[in-house]
Amino acid sequence: MRRLFPLLADERPEASAAPEEGRWSIDDLADAYAYPEPAASGRGVWLRANMVSSLDGAAHHEGHSQPLSSEADMRIFGVLRGLADAVVVGAQTVRQEGYGPAREREVFARRRAAAGQGPAPAIAVVSAGLDLDFSDPLFMRPLVPTVLVTGAAAPSDRIEAARDAGAEVVFAGEGAAVDPARLTGALAERGLRRLLTEGGPRLLGQLVSGGALDELCLTVAPRVTSGEAARIVDGPGMQVPVDFRLAGVLEEDGFLFTRYQRTAPAAE
Repeated sequence: MRRLFPLLADERPEASAAPEEGRWSIDDLADAYAYPEPAASGRGVWLRANMVSSLDGAAHHEGHSQPLSSEADMRIFGVLRGLADAVVVGAQTVRQEGYGPAREREVFARRRAAAGQGPAPAIAVVSAGLDLDFSDPLFMRPLVPTVLVTGAAAPSDRIEAARDAGAEVVFAGEGAAVDPARLTGALAERGLRRLLTEGGPRLLGQLVSGGALDELCLTVAPRVTSGEAARIVDGPGMQVPVDFRLAGVLEEDGFLFTRYQRTAPAAE
């Protein structure tokens, strides 16, 4: 792996302190992807997205993101999870990708303890209808209780079933659906301030349209898929495009690992 941007003065080839080309350590990657202070967003919470795209803009191949991934992409995937308080994911992605609970990783234990975090990130599932199998390990056997984010008018019997399964139910909206502009604040009230969303595209579209996204970590795979797969953001069109600035680029085996941060504060 090599850093393409930013190339700082102390990261010249002759600088011994810089990570060498080749396999970066978990600590090297964790330093490169360290969260900004949550206050930097202006809301006391920071929401980043981690997505992968083919060269021709596909967010998945035949319904799954794995065919677009790589070994390095999965290392970064693990690092981003290891740094987060909570992983925010849509119910459809939970069903399609077979999500399980996050696991504790010894390599992050000291870093998480120093940041006042639990042993693993909580999985926060966003759902209006709560059409989920609450007997899955995600709900029945998590290391950290799974959070279910829904609207106040969600089906009461499904809310009760979620709680019976051990999930913590968080309301972010008055209707059945989640109000994306209120999602991050609802999680921040529970001490979950370093947030990571892994999509899918529909959820990310809602978060973008709600002005909630602070940072996008996008892996560009050197692959072309064709077909009719959705883009990484699948939501209502923006009246005015939202500007992001390039914050970093790493490369390995032709895969580009980019970071973009919003140029203006996200929604209150």
